[in-house]
Amino acid sequence: MRLKPIHILLLASLLIRSLLAGWIELGNDEAYYWTYALFPDWSHYDHPGMVGWVMQLFSLNLLFDSEFFLRLGSLVFMTLNTWLVYRIGLELKDERTGLLAALLYTASVYAFVITGVFILPDTPLNLFWLLAFRRLLRYVRETSPQAATAPRRHRDWRKPSKHLLLAGLYIGLSILSKYSGAFLWVGFLAYLLLHDRKQFKNPYLYLATLLTALCCLPILWWNLQNDFISFRFHGERVGFFGTLTPGNFFKELGGEVLYNNPVNVGVALLAAIAAFRRKLPLERPAQRLLLLTALPMIGLFLLISLTRPTLPHWSGPAYNLLVLLSAVWLTTRSLKRQRRWITASLAVLALILVVGVAEIKTGFIPLDRHEEPQHIGKDDISLDLYGWRQAGEKFAAFRAQEIAEGRMHEGDAIIGNSWFPTASIDYYIARPLGLKVLGYGPFERIHKYQWINEERGGFTQKADYWYLADSHYFIDPEKAYAYVNFKNIALAGVIPIERNGKVVRNLLVYECKSLVYGPPTLEEIRTNH
Repeated sequence: MRLKPIHILLLASLLIRSLLAGWIELGNDEAYYWTYALFPDWSHYDHPGMVGWVMQLFSLNLLFDSEFFLRLGSLVFMTLNTWLVYRIGLELKDERTGLLAALLYTASVYAFVITGVFILPDTPLNLFWLLAFRRLLRYVRETSPQAATAPRRHRDWRKPSKHLLLAGLYIGLSILSKYSGAFLWVGFLAYLLLHDRKQFKNPYLYLATLLTALCCLPILWWNLQNDFISFRFHGERVGFFGTLTPGNFFKELGGEVLYNNPVNVGVALLAAIAAFRRKLPLERPAQRLLLLTALPMIGLFLLISLTRPTLPHWSGPAYNLLVLLSAVWLTTRSLKRQRRWITASLAVLALILVVGVAEIKTGFIPLDRHEEPQHIGKDDISLDLYGWRQAGEKFAAFRAQEIAEGRMHEGDAIIGNSWFPTASIDYYIARPLGLKVLGYGPFERIHKYQWINEERGGFTQKADYWYLADSHYFIDPEKAYAYVNFKNIALAGVIPIERNGKVVRNLLVYECKSLVYGPPTLEEIRTNH
């Protein structure tokens, strides 16, 4: 059987991403989300539980817990997402549109790497986001005034409303992945308010809303048990009031352009202009729904960035929708120009991949100039994905010697002051050795480790603990634990992490002797609150 271009694209993408998934170490966020799978719950401090459940599913409940299997959900979901983008493009116009949309989607760094290799809440979010949007699009096209074939007073809502009910379910699952899935309802309701208010008479609209609400019950239940701490945490992150910081805005804007591929963003801008000028060969209901779902999300996070730090991938799902608009616009260009745009887009992705992977593995671009042992590697962002395997091997040998000489004991656990890099230490250093890792720091820094502490039995008075300070994110334990937490804290040694024969970061190993006061338990925090 002869393969179609879309099948070749799917296979090539899957192969490349599979190689990257097994070769590159977990980032800080990924190691942290591994704890979601290790200690599953209805929801978590930072995000709902879906990303942990996906990792459990594809690793067979962590039976296979290598980087590849932890990321397997991302490999599968991105392949499905590419197919969905292709199918939506085909339904919007024709097969050429679908293929162009799939190519642009594949060329997005956010789609290909951030959600297609790395395992993050955005991974399941984007699958359910696209599934939901496809159903909303079908519903709008079948019920819009332009599509009506019978008087509206005689219309039977039941047939097209199956799309609405499925959309409600998928939106609920997207919110179970990440709260930003709610933007799908924002876009759809904005469309109805502006262009088809009679739809509010359809009872299936409210049933779809109920399906979304039912999906969100695990989030609500967990937050009820934990003083709505997750909602409060995100409420502080996305506030609109504060000191004006133009630097954050331009950082967000630049990050969005880079993450979503500068070529893709340029094409999307041209397509949006054509849509507003009514020069896009696409029916108006589809255009309106696309723009009303994507643009408010992008605009909101840019607005928030004026006063708060933001992250460029937050608006990624919106840009994924814009590739559909871009593909339609490209079909109005000549075949030669279509090839030029697609080639340029894929070339940018290839360049970012080659330079990025080469930098992670070799450090050929000197990003860091620190020489102090406790700060080496501080400015090298590539170290987020390098050095932990080596650190695990070297610490195992260092620990064995310390135990043999009687300075520490077999059962001594590791403590960390912040969720990162504590989660990386947990996965790469403690897991192979069978050691416990506990979070000992402010609630707003240790995040889920406050709950993990309870799962792992908490702290033991007079016990000794390891503290591993990564020079890439150095936190001095003598300052972090200055309030008489231990009888003694001493630097036991420095483990160098090398890349290409050069020390690029240090693991400073401290021995914290005889715990005096442990951190408050969850129950104590709830009581005080």
